[in-house]
Amino acid sequence: MPTPSTAAEHIQDLGAYVSASPSSFHAVHEAARRLDTAGFTGLDELQPWPEPAAAAGKFYVIRDGALIAWVVPAGAGPTTGFNILGAHTDSPSFKLKPKPTTGKFGWLQAGVEVYGGPLLNSWLDRELQLAGRLVMRDGTQHLTATGPLLRFPQLAIHLDRAVNEGLALDKQQHMNPVFGLGDPAGEDLLGLLADRVADAEVDPAQIGGYDVVIADTQAPAVFGARGEFFASGRLDNLSATHAGLTALVAHAGTPVPDGAPIAVLAAFDHEEVGSASRSGACGPILEDVLVRISDGLGASASQRRQAFAASFCVSADAGHAVHPNYPERHDPANRPVLNGGPLLKINANQRYATDAAGAALWARLCTDAGIPYQEFVSNNVMPCGSTIGPLTATRLGIRTVDVGVALLSMHSARELCGVEDPHRLTAVTRTFFRTAA
Repeated sequence: MPTPSTAAEHIQDLGAYVSASPSSFHAVHEAARRLDTAGFTGLDELQPWPEPAAAAGKFYVIRDGALIAWVVPAGAGPTTGFNILGAHTDSPSFKLKPKPTTGKFGWLQAGVEVYGGPLLNSWLDRELQLAGRLVMRDGTQHLTATGPLLRFPQLAIHLDRAVNEGLALDKQQHMNPVFGLGDPAGEDLLGLLADRVADAEVDPAQIGGYDVVIADTQAPAVFGARGEFFASGRLDNLSATHAGLTALVAHAGTPVPDGAPIAVLAAFDHEEVGSASRSGACGPILEDVLVRISDGLGASASQRRQAFAASFCVSADAGHAVHPNYPERHDPANRPVLNGGPLLKINANQRYATDAAGAALWARLCTDAGIPYQEFVSNNVMPCGSTIGPLTATRLGIRTVDVGVALLSMHSARELCGVEDPHRLTAVTRTFFRTAA
């Protein structure tokens, strides 16, 4: 995979990555495919890791919808620190329920549950797909993606004359997408999912479980008076996952300076629902991998703590650009704009993990990378969300700073960023991977 060298090339590659990643499981599958092409070695958590995993080399491991990838430089030892780019692979959406085939009045509908905090109205009147993993009764797993299949149809204005005065959507009653016409008793949505598995013949009767979400099918697009905007689904947070992936591949393909840290991409799942899972940032996946790398380098328990103390995590997640129609919702002095550079995210209540030391490191990294950056802080009456940053800092004691790409329409089915900013986030991440913090 050639490393995109310009913002225009990068944004096209980001679009290709998002299109290939309608679910968190597809996102890690596509990341692994790119890492394989770049010469990384995939490791199995169930097996002993070979000695080269502790020497100079490049590796990755997948756990469900999460992926950890790393590059060990020559000369790394028991107290070598880890420079970690943390991101997440999931996005707000809808998840398929048990007994998913429903419907009435001649319509076939899918039973779905709200996943995270999507902007419900943004999902109306779009051609949508189902995507995720099917787990068979024998434990084998298959990725599935249907392509355009479903739609949340909006009620016509003739039947709700006050709709433009305020749209109220009931998550149970109104958010049941249609996918066909017929009698639900004679249809099987799982059969459609089994038919869309590309790599195997799948018997729907043998599906033991599934993690399947809804994703928009509209292709990403560059637009605007000067081509300055980029619209796509799942920019929160595949924009950061892609930046970390692209930066790590580029880092692995260039000489690394003496004393460089171990560069790590940690792409977690389930951030949008609190991260409390075995593949989320509250879970043990990152620590499990760091401990096994450290063990392979011959570290004692004390030396491992030294390595963690020398480590740094850049938690990269999407942030808010100032909205021109709602400026009062933003801090009056800190109003990030699209293409103004990646954000340094700050919150006094530690919803973001940034402190003065992290801010200083970010300023130095951006200067060294030759890019601008912007500070983001919430309006005091608009409490901000949180990220994997505070979770990583709390769980592992690793110094952490929160950053990200500025968006409009966050948590919409189709979000908006500037064309320049994802490329700049990648550039500063490349510098971070080479810099002892």
